[in-house]
Amino acid sequence: QVQLVESGGGLVQAGDSLRLSCAASGRTFSSYALGWFRQAPGKEREFVAAITRNGDTTVYADSMKGRITISRDNAKNTVYLQMDSLKPEDTAVYYCAGYRSSWSSPIDHWGQGTQVTVSS
Repeated sequence: QVQLVESGGGLVQAGDSLRLSCAASGRTFSSYALGWFRQAPGKEREFVAAITRNGDTTVYADSMKGRITISRDNAKNTVYLQMDSLKPEDTAVYYCAGYRSSWSSPIDHWGQGTQVTVSS
């Protein structure tokens, strides 16, 4: 059973940066792709970014492209989301997701989420 634990959220001002982390356990970390999703109040959960099993390819949502970077450290079983130039509309709960294998496969595991609040 995979466990994903996010950290790094908080309250920041517009224009600030945050780095989210997601520590994984329970399965060979390099065997599955990882992603970040977010859910704002009253809205559906939406895709933010994903990274392949070996970290050589990434994909980003258009809404945040150019301001975020997803990366992973397979030696530390951790995936990161660096977010820069944050905007109030980025306020949401951010979730780490573990795919079954590649990022075209179903998501089998979710973290509990970490709150990011961006004030104007």
